[in-house]
Amino acid sequence: MFRIFFLLIMNFVSAQNYRFVYEYKMKPDFIIKDSLITDYMNLDVDGKKSYFYNATKYERDSAYSVDKNFNALIRYKKYDRNLNYIIEKDYQKKTVDLYDKFKSVNLIISENEFPRWKIEDEFLKINNNNCQKATTNYKGRNWEAWFSKDYPISDGPYKFLGLPGLIVRLKDTENNHMFELVQIKKINLIFQLLPKVTKQVKANEYKKLLKNSIFNSAEDVESIHANPKAGTLGVQLKDGYVGHFDFNELNKNKNINEELAKRLRRTNNPIEID
Repeated sequence: MFRIFFLLIMNFVSAQNYRFVYEYKMKPDFIIKDSLITDYMNLDVDGKKSYFYNATKYERDSAYSVDKNFNALIRYKKYDRNLNYIIEKDYQKKTVDLYDKFKSVNLIISENEFPRWKIEDEFLKINNNNCQKATTNYKGRNWEAWFSKDYPISDGPYKFLGLPGLIVRLKDTENNHMFELVQIKKINLIFQLLPKVTKQVKANEYKKLLKNSIFNSAEDVESIHANPKAGTLGVQLKDGYVGHFDFNELNKNKNINEELAKRLRRTNNPIEID
């Protein structure tokens, strides 16, 4: 299940921390077939653990943790609300935990199902990386991965791991979720913003919460920041997400709360569909 090559990993890392940056293209709405958003996700690796998280969210949270200045949050580009999660993989303990904040509660969901790969006899060069194909059915979707032994780390985007090399490209067969490695860099420190207080919930409970969640300003909004001169409205949610909107665009709908709910809703095309 876990094909972690500890010695190879340690030789590759060699007391260095690495960040693998993935371009993530996602269709957030299965009804609107041409809907597509592009975001960037980081995979930080230190040879013992890895952390997968949204790059912009991390930059925002890091800036906000310094002085609690709301303006520090809205200076950064937007990221999709569906990408609030953090995934921690512990190579030695062989565990995968997903952290997400629902309203004001930090949740942790431990994984007990992992991809079972079929390694194919197909090879491809991707951005100068020698790659081999592997396929799996995981969480209700059929996936195609291209991994490279050039990077002897048995890891990849999201919860995907278990191949004899780093996943360079990954997509489901319907092209709803697509990841591609676009940058590798050495870093001084890996991700360090895990919540200190969490509530453990089961995977089915977590999915039910997300599926049944309906935006309610009284329950979901932490603060609202209006800038009349700029004609903008900043909304900070209790789960940490920050939305920055054009007030005139919102005002086209007579019910602003309804329009905010529409723009802040989570995907109906999640990466896990089982």
